[in-house]
Amino acid sequence: MRISTKGRYGLRAMVDLAVNSANEHVSLSSIAENQDISVSYLEQVFSALRKAGLVKSIKGAQGGYMLGDKPQNITVGQILRTLEGHLSVVDDLDKEYDNKILYCIKKNVWDKINSCIDEVVDSITLDDLVNEYYKVKCSDGYMYYI
Repeated sequence: MRISTKGRYGLRAMVDLAVNSANEHVSLSSIAENQDISVSYLEQVFSALRKAGLVKSIKGAQGGYMLGDKPQNITVGQILRTLEGHLSVVDDLDKEYDNKILYCIKKNVWDKINSCIDEVVDSITLDDLVNEYYKVKCSDGYMYYI
């Protein structure tokens, strides 16, 4: 499994939106500039996020986007599944397994890996990432000793 640029950029954009929205809307051009992502690419990403209810759009000259829910209610798993589809390490998990070796591998390897992936991405919220961002941002200061 590989997360595409759509998933990676979408996650970055959602964290940026959560950090900068504070009960007001944020323009895509602002997010694009902050994250060095093209506005046209973000339009595609945000279209999918809006359809999934993860963001709300406000139309007009002063329009932009807001989160569709509280950051603590939005998981990394929701964002990635919206943009990437099913998060699995192999694509053929739904086919019938007549070969006992293939079935054994599926059950004991692929299913367990997929379960761990789901557990991790569903346990991390947007709020967790925002809090981590602020920790990193605050630790960027320089310490001077005399």
